[in-house]
Amino acid sequence: MQPPVSTGIMLVILQVFTLYCPVWSQNVSKGRDRPRSRRKIPDEQRLIEKLLRRYDTAARPVYNASHQVTVKFGLTLTQISDMDEVNQVLTTNVWIEQEWEDERLKWDPKDYNGLAVLRMPCEKLWLPDIVLYNSADDFTGGYMQSKAMVSFEGNVFWPPPAKMRSSCKIDITYFPFDDQKCHMKFGSWTYDGLQVNVTHRNEKVDLSNYVFSGEWELIDIEVKNNQVYYACCKEPYPDVTFYILMRRKTLYYLFNIIFPCLWLSLLSLLGFWLPPDSGEKITLGITVLLAFSVFMLLIAENMPATSEFVPLIGLYLTTTMAMTSLSIVLCVFVLQLHHPSPNQRPVPQWVKTAVFKVIARIICMKSAVNTASYQDELVKDEMCLATFLESVEAKEGSTCNGGYIPAGVVRAQNHDRNERPRNDKNATYEKISKHLKFLVQKQDYEDQYLDIVNEWRMVACVMDRFLFWLFLVGSAISTTIILVILPMSKNTS
Repeated sequence: MQPPVSTGIMLVILQVFTLYCPVWSQNVSKGRDRPRSRRKIPDEQRLIEKLLRRYDTAARPVYNASHQVTVKFGLTLTQISDMDEVNQVLTTNVWIEQEWEDERLKWDPKDYNGLAVLRMPCEKLWLPDIVLYNSADDFTGGYMQSKAMVSFEGNVFWPPPAKMRSSCKIDITYFPFDDQKCHMKFGSWTYDGLQVNVTHRNEKVDLSNYVFSGEWELIDIEVKNNQVYYACCKEPYPDVTFYILMRRKTLYYLFNIIFPCLWLSLLSLLGFWLPPDSGEKITLGITVLLAFSVFMLLIAENMPATSEFVPLIGLYLTTTMAMTSLSIVLCVFVLQLHHPSPNQRPVPQWVKTAVFKVIARIICMKSAVNTASYQDELVKDEMCLATFLESVEAKEGSTCNGGYIPAGVVRAQNHDRNERPRNDKNATYEKISKHLKFLVQKQDYEDQYLDIVNEWRMVACVMDRFLFWLFLVGSAISTTIILVILPMSKNTS
């Protein structure tokens, strides 16, 4: 009888456990939940949950669809990062300031322990689709997803930092003394002015955090509101446009482009002072011309490929290269004058008049020309040999200096001659006379040719100095007009 009693007891225990186990598990779970219900939620969390409970970021922040959302747009310029003249792109670092009213984001600070301003993630709020119209980048990046500051009155302020790359039409007419005026146009891309009105937040751009650029000097920034009517729609589209006026700093270009060009111009002028016999006049001119070509290539790499503008420095280099090329041609002309051909004719009278009397007087070389003429006109002593021949043919008894031998001496000489054979004397005399006449004629021809060569070399020397002063004045005038007067006229205009 023992086993049936123990079996019954076990069944009773199992039934009791089965009945009270669910009740015990519920009490345990309730006991665990009691501390959670007593845990406090932060005021900001409660406020965010309340504000975003039925919030839709796709809807404008107004309850009445006919009302307009006014977005105040401002800009804080921190740095002009780069100006790409070739691609005509301006890169700037800015802080964008956007402010508007959201009617759905209002609360009483007393209910949240005086919480008046709340920082909320911008991706959970309605944001105006304001873009840079003249952006040179794609629109996939967007702004930095910084938090927005929301006040209890519904005012939303969103200041994301951004790097803007805007297209800018570059006017390189006065490069490197140029001023550039670029604009940045901001506006809503889809909302018209009846739905979202974009206006400027401040009259001036904040420059308190501006980092000065080593290449550009910031002159002024203007802010303007515009309303544009596009062909697609009849509603106006407002925008805020910032006009940035900046001036290029020229110190870098003075030491790296302009001053080297001036030195090369002076080197091209020194070619007129080189002696023609040195053989380096043409070599120097060609070397300077190649150096100018290198500078022209360096400048062309930094300039946009456009035919609308011609920079001043390019115009200056082109003018200087043209003058250098002309100087090489004129050096060839001077060398031709200095080295005449064997059949060179004498200097024409009109050339002597123009060069020796007019040009030489202008460049103060009259004294040098007179000295050379005086040396050419010196009367040379008569050659004894030529006088001897003439005197022998004219009469007997004359000396080589034009004097006469006494009669007794002449008779003695005649007596000696009569003693010699007449035929031998005549043959020897004729042979000597023929050789002496040939030598005298050759010497006279060489003297005449040397006089012609000296005259042409004097003409070359005068022309060399005249071309030097002519090119010096031309270089000074072109440099003053292109690099001084034209930039000053740009500033005055």
